[in-house]
Amino acid sequence: MSSPKLFTPLRIRNLEIENRIVIAPMCQYSAEDGCMNDWHTLHLGQLAQSGAGLLTIEAAAVSPEGRITYADVGLYDDNTEKAMAQVLNTIRRWSNIPVGIQLAHAGRKASTYKPWDKHGQIPPDQQGGWQPLAPSELPYSEGYTTPTALDSSGLAEIRSQFAQAAKRAARLNIDLIQIHAAHGYLLHQFLSPLSNKRTDNYGGSLENRARFPLEIVDAVREAFPEDKAISVRISATDWVEGGFSLEEAVEFSKMLEVRGVDAIHVSSGGLHPDQKIDVYPGYQVPLARAVKAAVKIPVVAVGLITEPEHAESIVASGDADIIGIARGALYNPRWPWHAAAALGAQVHAPNQYHRSQPHTLKNLFKS
Repeated sequence: MSSPKLFTPLRIRNLEIENRIVIAPMCQYSAEDGCMNDWHTLHLGQLAQSGAGLLTIEAAAVSPEGRITYADVGLYDDNTEKAMAQVLNTIRRWSNIPVGIQLAHAGRKASTYKPWDKHGQIPPDQQGGWQPLAPSELPYSEGYTTPTALDSSGLAEIRSQFAQAAKRAARLNIDLIQIHAAHGYLLHQFLSPLSNKRTDNYGGSLENRARFPLEIVDAVREAFPEDKAISVRISATDWVEGGFSLEEAVEFSKMLEVRGVDAIHVSSGGLHPDQKIDVYPGYQVPLARAVKAAVKIPVVAVGLITEPEHAESIVASGDADIIGIARGALYNPRWPWHAAAALGAQVHAPNQYHRSQPHTLKNLFKS
């Protein structure tokens, strides 16, 4: 295949990525008091040599109570910033891949066990647990703690926490911030009528439900350098009747574009345990296609996109501008190398690995 679209550059605000493959954020549940450690150096270090156009750091909580688990990464104080700086310094010594970060608050889905230890939420009175926050006093599921509904001072504090995290990201020379408004976490909880039952200006109509997520966008945009890019990850449907719908997601995406957001990462689900999803390769691509038809900024598609030819067809057809890979990159950290080989393109690889190039692929690696 000549000149595959998947391996053409793309500009996101002032950030130019050399191909349309991004490593999506993936929680590792391996931090200590919010601080990254050697595991993150190993994990992100190998992905920094993947040949992708952008590497995104996992969800970094903007406050301790915004973490999904007690073992989540944070970016909320000097210790968490220093630990992240150490990891980034090592990565940047050996790779020039642009690095983004996902800033997040888990809301009512906070204070859970690490997924390989136990399912569910740790009660606030037990070690590793705390009182979760949410738009409304509605627990995520049976057996979960009833969250505290955020009042005006609580909302103001979280806006400030996102802004402070954005300033820390700027000091770390992060290339792009992704605001997490998907997968049932706090900002998604505001967007969905299933989790937002407020009767003030932050509940009811889509305009009101979108108000707080948009305020967070404004806070991050003001705190992050003007020349640097901001994206938002959304769940384009709750997959539950009466929940946040694709039609609302399209309207929300238009609001984000007007607000100065530079890209939209389209995922789905995660808000309600009753979700029913028909999972198949590319099952979320139609959602990305609908968003892309409504906005002019780049759109990222994700969801069981594992084959290079499939990824190429999504970008070449205009369904999305970028392909995000996550679990596939854990299974095969060199996925972009193999995609380039399959499609007849080139990627950057460290000089130390150039000898790995198969003899049948003389021009796979860029010099």
